[in-house]
Amino acid sequence: MFLAHGSAAAILSVLLAVTNATSQAFAQSAPAKPDSVKPAVIVMDDERIKLAEIELREAGPAPIARRLMVPGTIVPDAGRVAHVSVKLSGTVAELRKNIGDDVAKDEVLGVLESREVADAKSEYLAARLSNELQQELTARDKSLWEGRAVPEQQYIKSRNAAAQTEMRFGIARQKLMALGVTDAEIVGLPQAPDGSLRSQNIRAPISGRVAERKVESGTAVGRDSLETELFVIVDLSRVWVELAVSSTDLPLVKEGQPVDIALRGLSETGASKIVFVSPLLDRETRSARVVASLPNPDGRWRPGSFVTAGIAVERRDVAVAVPFAAVQTVDGRKAVFVRTRQGFEKRDVVLGRRDGAVVEIVSGLSAGETVASSNTFSLKAELSKPGDED
Repeated sequence: MFLAHGSAAAILSVLLAVTNATSQAFAQSAPAKPDSVKPAVIVMDDERIKLAEIELREAGPAPIARRLMVPGTIVPDAGRVAHVSVKLSGTVAELRKNIGDDVAKDEVLGVLESREVADAKSEYLAARLSNELQQELTARDKSLWEGRAVPEQQYIKSRNAAAQTEMRFGIARQKLMALGVTDAEIVGLPQAPDGSLRSQNIRAPISGRVAERKVESGTAVGRDSLETELFVIVDLSRVWVELAVSSTDLPLVKEGQPVDIALRGLSETGASKIVFVSPLLDRETRSARVVASLPNPDGRWRPGSFVTAGIAVERRDVAVAVPFAAVQTVDGRKAVFVRTRQGFEKRDVVLGRRDGAVVEIVSGLSAGETVASSNTFSLKAELSKPGDED
């Protein structure tokens, strides 16, 4: 019995030893896990980085804002819209601008023919001539009175007449200016041909673009229920963003706060600033009208477009921040690619608060380190390539 039990124990020990040896041999011959062959550093020199169009950005402190997201609509700036109207009765003789045309301030948009302006110009010319003659007579009478050739009463009478003609001349000039005749046109009236007396130029009050043209050549315009508005000009170099802010969020919004504007289909955002917060609430929506001013030099922000606005209601400075485009997800973790002498090193990081295109790095990266900020997908793809032994 004892020999039988001893033999069984010995046999069991031999089997266990063989099993352990087989397991170790299998483990040594099995292929390594992919993670063990992934390079810690992606070798890449400056020339290759340039060819790959990878931009570099230094991590460092930056302001991070908490933003209130609200919907909005692009509308023309109310101070940059001009309605060109006529100030007299007449007929459209010529139109020099059409809808969509760019115009400069004081550029001629069209020409009217009007009996009213002809009468005003004739009255001005007559008053001008009468005033010149009377001023000459008064100057002569003054000279004669000083030489005691005429009595003082005659000189006083002549001086009063000169004052009256000068007043009538000034009134005639003001009447022309009220009808829209410019100073330069008034100065040139004595030399102008007779046929131009009935013509009146319609000029652009602002620079911009013709958004509407409401008349055609030959149209009667002016008083007596006729059309008075000829053109609408809009300057879109700066536009407004009208926002609807709920009554609960309204205490956070103040004039002067920066606002980021995003439009679907555009990768870039626009930087604007709140210029008006309405003190009144809409009865139905219980929201307030908030207006932000947005520069639009290239015309990409078109009135009528629906946008999303991020109002910066709280700002704080963080020690380390990078562009959000620098962050990739590798093996389920957030990572950035840090520039080294050999190329790039993948570095796992912990993200904090994000503000548009910038994100806070809570840990894993130090200020002053340089990271890849664009085309990081190529670095992620390079990192996931199998090693030579696979």
